[in-house]
Amino acid sequence: MNALRIALLTHSVNPRGGVVHTLELAAALTALGHDVTVFAPAAPGETLFRLPPCRVIYAPVTLSQSSTVAMVEARIHAFRQTLMEHDAWSFDVLHAQDSISGNALAELKARGLIRGFMRTVHHLDHFDDPRLAAWQRRAYEDAEQVLCVSDTWTREMRSTFGITALTVPNGVDITRFTPDEDAHDALIKRRLGMDGGPIVLSVGGIEARKNTLTLLEAFALVLRTAPAAQLVIAGGASLLDHDVYTRSVLKRAAALGLSMGPHERVVVTGPLDDAAMPALFRSADVLSMVSLREGFGLVVLEALASGTPVVASAIAPFTEYLDGATCYWANPADIGSIAAALLRALSGSRIDFDRAVPALLARFSWAASARRHVDVYRQLLATRALALH
Repeated sequence: MNALRIALLTHSVNPRGGVVHTLELAAALTALGHDVTVFAPAAPGETLFRLPPCRVIYAPVTLSQSSTVAMVEARIHAFRQTLMEHDAWSFDVLHAQDSISGNALAELKARGLIRGFMRTVHHLDHFDDPRLAAWQRRAYEDAEQVLCVSDTWTREMRSTFGITALTVPNGVDITRFTPDEDAHDALIKRRLGMDGGPIVLSVGGIEARKNTLTLLEAFALVLRTAPAAQLVIAGGASLLDHDVYTRSVLKRAAALGLSMGPHERVVVTGPLDDAAMPALFRSADVLSMVSLREGFGLVVLEALASGTPVVASAIAPFTEYLDGATCYWANPADIGSIAAALLRALSGSRIDFDRAVPALLARFSWAASARRHVDVYRQLLATRALALH
C-alpha cells in the first residue's frame, strides 16, 4: 500500500506520557515507511527532549503568559498558524494527542481548511475554568475519530461523553529499558543523591492525580521498617499549575519530619534528561504507581522492562493489563495498603520476571501500536472516500 503523510501533534517538548507516546509512535510509523511530521509548540531555544527519526516542526510560543488560560490560548493560536504555514490540508492524516492541538485542528476544520482530524484521549482532567473545560470538550467532540490508549477510557468516553472511541494501546521500548546495568546507573545515583536504600521511585512529579501526598504518608510508614529508605520523586514537567498541591506536599513532609533534597529521605529531582531514565528505573528497588487516574501508565511497563518491581493502584486501567504475577496491588486511597505493598515488594520480589513479565511486554510493542494506528488511519480515509460518492 501507499505510504501515508501523517502529522502527529503534541502539546509540549517535555517528557510527559503523551509526548513520549507521540515520539515513539512517530518512530514506529517511520520504520513502517510512512512520511511522518511531528508538530510541537516551543519557546525560543527549546527543542523536543528526544528527537524522533522524522521531520519536526515547532510552533513558536513565548513563556510570558500570565495564566493557564492565556498559555493554552497562545499555544492553540501558535499551532493554528504553524499548521496553515505548512499546508495542513496536504496531510493524509492529522492526529492530535491532546486538547491544545486538537483545538487548533478543530478551528481549521470549522474554517473548511481541512477535512477533519483524529484525536487520542490519554485521559481527561477536571477544569473549574469554563474556557479550559470547553477547549478540552471541543478537542474530542469535533474529531472525526477518537482513540484511547486503554479500554477503560474507551468505555468512559462512550458512557460519560457519548463518544464512540477505539482502543489503540501504548507500547514499550524493550531495547531502551532493560535490566542490564551500565555506567549511567552509578552516575545517576550519585548525581541525584540516591545513597540510601532501598529506593522507592515515583515518576511524574508532584501532582494530585499522581497521589503524591498519600504516597508520602505511606513512605513515612515504610521508614519504620526500612529507616534508610529514600523516596525519589522524578520528573514533573507540566503545563498545568500544581503549585498549591506541591506546597501541601512540602508542608506535610516537614510535619512528618521527612528531610527533602539530595541525600535526604525524599529526593525531588524535577525534570530529568531523557538519557537518565533507564538508569533511574534500574536504580530503584520498586516503582510506586499509585495514581488516582491514568490513561494507561506507561512507566509501569518501562519499570518492569528494567527489572524493577511495581506497586500499582488496584484500579483500571492498571487492572486491564497487570495481575498478581506482574505487580503488587495497593488501594490508592489507603495509606496502609500502599505502605504494605511497598514493603512486600522490598522484602523480596515475587513478580514473575522469567515468564509473566516478558509475556506482558511482548503484548505491548510500538511496532504493533503503529500497525494498529495505520489500520485506523486507512479506515478513516476509506470512510472519507465513500462520503464523496
